[in-house]
Amino acid sequence: MGAKVGYQAADSVAVITLNEPPANTYSYEMMRELDEAVLTARMDSSVHVIVLTGAGDKFFCAGATIGMLKDADPDYKYYFCLHANETLNRLEQTPKLVIAALNGHTVGGGFEVAMAADIRIARKDGGKIGLPEVALGVLPGTGGTQRLGRLVGKARAMELLITGRLMTMEEAVPAGLVTEVWGTERLAGGSFLDAVITYAKQFTPPHKASLAVGRIKRAVQSGLEAGFGEGLAIERELQQLLFQSGDAKEGIAANLEKRKPKFQGN
Repeated sequence: MGAKVGYQAADSVAVITLNEPPANTYSYEMMRELDEAVLTARMDSSVHVIVLTGAGDKFFCAGATIGMLKDADPDYKYYFCLHANETLNRLEQTPKLVIAALNGHTVGGGFEVAMAADIRIARKDGGKIGLPEVALGVLPGTGGTQRLGRLVGKARAMELLITGRLMTMEEAVPAGLVTEVWGTERLAGGSFLDAVITYAKQFTPPHKASLAVGRIKRAVQSGLEAGFGEGLAIERELQQLLFQSGDAKEGIAANLEKRKPKFQGN
């Protein structure tokens, strides 16, 4: 995709890689490339799942480039944060499953990026995770205060935000920050990323009705931000769209015929 964000699509899965050594910190330039990668995956009908990861094995992402924040004027910082918000909103609202493969430290803005994914899978002993921005005299400005509260509740989010406490990936699972932590036993002799891609493929045709997966995501992401009645309306509309799909016809027919469905993603 560009110098700072890698993009590769194969076998129904698009892999987006943050690549800015040594810590995969992001700048406005990286966010523009990430934005482009998200839109590319969104518009590619052959892509059914997106995997987001970091280059190397030490960092998923350590957040925004501190030097850039130090030197930039307030207007630049404001529009930088605005564009980062828009980029992560696009990732979160894309009706395709997004899996964050946390290959290393996931701190500050890096964790904010990961929270815009639907599932977060971390490598065992992969490092720390959390939002330490308070130590810099600022707050997490790329959606961290909002997404963390929605993820773990207000009281737990407040404690994590005001202390800036970091957790191990293992500690982050019961706290609700990470979905699963995978050790070598889960990798089957391959790399962590290879294992996550294999995991992702279970949500692609012919194994799974990816349209249904994507619309379930949209119902949750949009519905929970609306009132209960509005959420039910969103659910009904998405269900009606799915009832018209080829995969719904195949799934219902396969159930009645006592056979395994073969979904096509349409």
